[in-house]
Amino acid sequence: MTIQSMTGFARASLADEIMSVNWELRSVNGRGLEPKLRLPTGLERLEQPAKSRIAKRFSRGNIQANLFVTRGAALRRPVVDEELLAELARLSRHLVEEYGVAPARADGLLALRGVMDLPDTVLDEETGERLDALALSALDQALDELDAARREEGSSLTVVLLDHIAAIEALTLKAEADPSCEPASIRQRLQEQVRLLLDAAPALDEGRLLQEAAFLATKADIREEIDRLKTHVAAARALIEAGGPVGRKLDFLAQEFNRESNTLCSKSNASSVTAIGLELKAVVDQFREQVQNLE
Repeated sequence: MTIQSMTGFARASLADEIMSVNWELRSVNGRGLEPKLRLPTGLERLEQPAKSRIAKRFSRGNIQANLFVTRGAALRRPVVDEELLAELARLSRHLVEEYGVAPARADGLLALRGVMDLPDTVLDEETGERLDALALSALDQALDELDAARREEGSSLTVVLLDHIAAIEALTLKAEADPSCEPASIRQRLQEQVRLLLDAAPALDEGRLLQEAAFLATKADIREEIDRLKTHVAAARALIEAGGPVGRKLDFLAQEFNRESNTLCSKSNASSVTAIGLELKAVVDQFREQVQNLE
């Protein structure tokens, strides 16, 4: 199963002998699923079945769905304003008699604004049901297209995310291998810090000294952060491999990556590890930015 982006566009059309329908769907990022429909007047009854179909296909994303309906001639009867047409015909005859201009043609008069209209007729029950079925069938096709578009975008994001995870892993291993993280180096820094502490407070009692030493030892050792970063890297890869709607879970891991990189920077007394931590934070920010696009 692949991961899906929340971004996509789709269009689908269907037609029969008397009408045609066209759907346009646009999907963008969202905290949850928020479908919004724009339907022609009189077709508000389609809102709930359409939203239900969308909810069965997707779990996240702001989805705008626009429906356009074109009715054939059989469903559109011309209405002529006969009083206006008669007045225009009278005026035309007057112009012919008075000024000798060419007489107006019927098609020219009918084309004038307000003379003839082609309003949609009120659909009978059978035709209305026929339109509903056609519209919902076209929506299913549009949702198939949108699903494919979101999966295609998700495939592209997969490559980007795995690259970011590989970079996070490489920086984690680089921090772990830094000479300042060797036990001997940690012990040396700890001894120096304890010496400075005793110089500053020579009368410090043994209990307080042990407490301060334990605190310094905890700050000096970043192995816990390294171990947690490795665990999060493995978890992120497993989620991407499993596929499906994993956006929220990956966002949680992005927050954990950020927490560990912040701790790495704050605990490190070595400029080399601090630099690695800052680089790690930059990669984590890029990772989380891309995760926001996932379902």
